[in-house]
Amino acid sequence: MSRPSPYPAEFRERAVQMVAEVRPGYAAVARKLGIGTAETLRKMGPPESDR
Repeated sequence: MSRPSPYPAEFRERAVQMVAEVRPGYAAVARKLGIGTAETLRKMGPPESDR
């Protein structure tokens, strides 16, 4: 069983949207939002444009 995310669902959804807006930007968006790593953000899901 994986541990629960420390980030609320709305935050995760917006973060993923931001990546879609500023491509190639996982690292830049992660830094801007104070998320530990770009990998954490990447695991939140693909941007809308990739779904």
